[in-house]
Amino acid sequence: MARAKQRWLPAPLIPLALVVAVLFGSVQAGATVSLPPRTAEEILAMIARTEVRALSGTVEQTAGLGLPELPTTGPGVVPGAASAMELLTGSHTARIYVDGPFKARLQVMDQLAERDLVINGGEAWFYNSADNSATHVTAPVPSIAQLKNPPAAKGARPEAPTPEALAARFLAAIDASTEVTVGEASSVAGRSAYRLELNPRSTTTLVDSVAIDVDSETGLPLAVEVRAKGQSEPAFSLAYTELNLSTPDAALFAFTPPPGATVTEKAIPAQAVPSMPVPDSTVPAPEGKTPDQAVQPHHGVSVTGEGWASIIALPAGTAPDGFTANPQLAQLLQPVDGGRALTTSLLSVLVLDDGRVFAGMVPLDRLQSAAAAQ
Repeated sequence: MARAKQRWLPAPLIPLALVVAVLFGSVQAGATVSLPPRTAEEILAMIARTEVRALSGTVEQTAGLGLPELPTTGPGVVPGAASAMELLTGSHTARIYVDGPFKARLQVMDQLAERDLVINGGEAWFYNSADNSATHVTAPVPSIAQLKNPPAAKGARPEAPTPEALAARFLAAIDASTEVTVGEASSVAGRSAYRLELNPRSTTTLVDSVAIDVDSETGLPLAVEVRAKGQSEPAFSLAYTELNLSTPDAALFAFTPPPGATVTEKAIPAQAVPSMPVPDSTVPAPEGKTPDQAVQPHHGVSVTGEGWASIIALPAGTAPDGFTANPQLAQLLQPVDGGRALTTSLLSVLVLDDGRVFAGMVPLDRLQSAAAAQ
């Protein structure tokens, strides 16, 4: 399938804070439905043309990465951190509200706690009822001119953890390394949907396939399912179980911390350095190396390889002293030569003693080889 090559990083290689915040899950689509046949190119065009700018709904998720469940209380447990990591295991249900490019709210409802992410213009609130803690983040609001130009104009809404945001990460990966096909149409959240299937041609990636269910009427991605090689159940999926395309009440995007809440203030500078650069395909590989072997630095961060086998490397000092000794992380990290590693069915992360960090949707030995080459 002919398609212009795009600059991209695999979906899990997004900023680490977003990795633990984004909801993934395992929600099966409904019964098959009858829809007019469409090609993969036509479905991709539907997604690109979607004009949905406001919605509310319920999403359900289950993460099957093979990680142990983490304690939420006890010695060494950082307030709020345990609940964030907990989203990478088990099943969770959330309510999502979106209105335009600067307003979004996510409410994760579990048996014993509620977690909220509220984005309203240039501020965001993260709240956890388990320990009554809140983090208030302020950042400059992009201008209309910035929204019309990359990279600010990647989406029409805040990058809230919706099926659309997750799908966008994978759709950006479509190039010669990906086979794109059309699967069986089905029903998601009561809406008929086409299924787009992405199958990596790489033999080194941990990803077996990605399926995206696309609303037949609006082109809005309704569900994403990610399968790992050698694993019968989905490793990640995220899907609407309820969806309303009307504009949510404006009051939903206003947040005031409850009485007695511990509030942490953080500010993002106006010219923040992107935390995860995208390799520039226009930069030639160094002499004697293929494009797959090229390292493209950006403010100390580099990417080796390409496509589904890309590996991102963060410089020495990225992981602070004592980071891997945290009791919560110690349960997830295994000791390896020169550091510690996190291995899951889809993603590997290598944290070296000098603070360098390597991550990719590849086996751990690929990260170790990349580290040894630097």
